[in-house]
Parts: sequence; structure tokens; C-alpha cells
Amino acid sequence: MKNDNMKNQYRINEQIRVREVRIVGEGGSTVVPTRQALDMARDQGVDLVEISPNANPPVCRLIDYSKFLYQQKKRQKEMKAKQVKVEVKEIRFGPQTDEHDYQFKLKHAKEFLEDGNKVRAYVFFRGRSILFKEQGEVLLLRFANDLEEYGKVEGMPSLEGKKMFLYLAPKKAGVAKKSQQARDREASIAEAKEAERQQAEQAPSNGGLFANAKISADALKKLTESED
Repeated sequence: MKNDNMKNQYRINEQIRVREVRIVGEGGSTVVPTRQALDMARDQGVDLVEISPNANPPVCRLIDYSKFLYQQKKRQKEMKAKQVKVEVKEIRFGPQTDEHDYQFKLKHAKEFLEDGNKVRAYVFFRGRSILFKEQGEVLLLRFANDLEEYGKVEGMPSLEGKKMFLYLAPKKAGVAKKSQQARDREASIAEAKEAERQQAEQAPSNGGLFANAKISADALKKLTESED
């Protein structure tokens, strides 16, 4: 059906019933009577194809009609291939995501951004884990920082119900080199993580939710100061 529609899109040869037409080609263009244009097409063993019917006079080409349709289909296919469909890929974390799981999801996020897709990362707080919202924010900020070379943040982490979201859009340009500020932020985050680990080791094993929340708040404070 598609091929039939394309064939019916153009008038050719005797279907062209105007007094004169403009013939365009590699050598330029010229206006001639339609009958003369048909004779020219016949002498060259090609077709007279009307490509711009609304022009005055209509514009035509002397070309093999099958070849012309093939070129049109090829051009449409190339244009369709260039139209990138941007999808939004989701990455889900828990407030206490371990390092292995974090690196696994970071790898996928890099692939999504390199493919031109957006990334919506979120931390899901189940039950009393909402006490760890500061820890979730630190995790998302670290995630954004680790993806700085691949995507740009469209907004700071925001809490919506039991989920804290962070949106990243792919960078159009090539991979950029890390700035000194980015390296400083990475160092600050690494320092905050190490401090959190040491405090976790020193804290009693039954410290509970409050102890973990305090550690997360300290890490967030250190990260915020480093960004200033």
C-alpha cells in the first residue's frame, strides 16, 4: 500500500497536462512546452516526472521513474534513521544500595545516556526507611557526579511521596574532560564515604535507624560544602 501511495504521489508523462513545464537537471533549468519535454524524455529513454506541481510552471525531471521512486524511498529511510527517539530509562535504588549494585546500575546508566536516552534515577523508601532520605539524596548526587561526563542534571533530587527522583539528559557534545571542580567533588565524596565507613565501624552494631541517618546527614553536609 505504501508503494502504491508513493507511485500515485507524482504525475508522469501523459498524466502531465499543462501547457509548459520547467525541466531541471545538472545543467540548470529551462522552460519548454510539455509536448517538447515528452519528446525529450522519449529520446533519452526516460520518463518526464513532475516533482513540484505547485510551481509556475510545474517543475519536472527527466529520469527513470523506477529509479526516482527508489531514490525517494532511500531518502525517506535515511531521514527516519536520523530521527532519534529519546526514551526515558529508569534506574531504581534503595536507600542503602551496596557498592556492587551501585556500580552495576551506574554502568547501565552510562550506556543509556551514550545511546541518547534520558535517565530517571530514583530512591524508593519503604516503610521507616524514609528516615534515610538524606542518605538517598547523597546517593543520587553521587550518581549525578559519576555521570557528569555523559549527562547533565535537569534538576536537583526531589522527594515525591516515597520516591526521590533525579533526572539526567544526555550530553549532545562528545565526552568532556573532567574539570578541576569535578575532581574536587569526587575527592570530597570519596572522603565522605570513607568517614561514613569508619563511623559505621565504630558505631554499635545495634545503632539502628537513627545512627545511620546521622551518618548520612554528615556525609550530605560535607558534599554540600564541597560544592560551595
